[in-house]
Amino acid sequence: MIRIGIMSFAHLHAYSYAHCVNSLPGVELTAIWDDDKNRGKEASEKYNTRFVENLDDFLGLPIDGVIITSENANHKRMVEECASAKKWILCEKPLATTIEDSISMVNTCRREKVGLGIAFPCRFIPAIERARDYIGSGKLGTILAISCTNNGTYPGGWFSEVSLSGGGATMDHTVHVVDVLRWMLNKEFEWVYCDLGNQMHKGVFDTDDIGVLQLEMEDEIQVSHIASWSRPKSFPTWGDVTMEIVGTKGVLYVDAFNQKLNVYSDAVMKAEWAFWGENPDLALIEDFVHSIEEKRDPLSTGVDGVRSVEVTVYAYESAKAQKKVKIKRNKV
Repeated sequence: MIRIGIMSFAHLHAYSYAHCVNSLPGVELTAIWDDDKNRGKEASEKYNTRFVENLDDFLGLPIDGVIITSENANHKRMVEECASAKKWILCEKPLATTIEDSISMVNTCRREKVGLGIAFPCRFIPAIERARDYIGSGKLGTILAISCTNNGTYPGGWFSEVSLSGGGATMDHTVHVVDVLRWMLNKEFEWVYCDLGNQMHKGVFDTDDIGVLQLEMEDEIQVSHIASWSRPKSFPTWGDVTMEIVGTKGVLYVDAFNQKLNVYSDAVMKAEWAFWGENPDLALIEDFVHSIEEKRDPLSTGVDGVRSVEVTVYAYESAKAQKKVKIKRNKV
């Protein structure tokens, strides 16, 4: 039996992860801790587990791994507390709000000899996996350029509070695409130019709700990316994640969330997506469980988390300076 704990239900993805843990044979959602007592108790009742109010008591339980789904700015403290307690860790993205914090987290987990993974479920989407295999086969030829989007709905709450989130839509939605492209192409990002602003939520919050990025990867691969909270509240999911990949032998279009049926329901008075096919969140949690059993890092490692944070942080620096910025890769 692999025993999993969840720290904080501040992030909306926590609920999906808890459901996935409960659906896996040989895996137990042992306990939940949350600094919001009422939220933690409600989640524990929903997922049929115990709520532990005291963090030391939570970390003292015979838990094998912990999923951290707190506000972004709290990731560092929670990861390092879990590492000191010798727990395997799956941390919600972004790994941290600063490059320095992300590197510190990786070093702490190495020192404590525990695995550290980042919640990048897009790696487990069948369309993304097939695209990676297709590119790797050489059928697309030499990759020249990629156009990407990750447009979603404003999540509300702390996501627009920079002290907790580290940034707006650019922080929230860039890291997924950065991680997927690094994984698919096995290349790093070298330059970024970013323009961002608040276009759709003026008067609601001051952080960016759209970021337009022009990036360059190794071998001069040109990447354009739009990250936004441009979708209405009725939009069926948190993002769209599309990519048009241009190679010397053809063009490959990827719509990561297209394994769905459009459902028009009078019960909720909005359109919904009924997904069919694989569940990337479930695959993410399965990989985390296997990493505990095999004493290895999950598929998306702490170093992968650092690299995506670097690109995002430099994007904000570019927007502030209004110029192209070199992405400096730190030794990790």
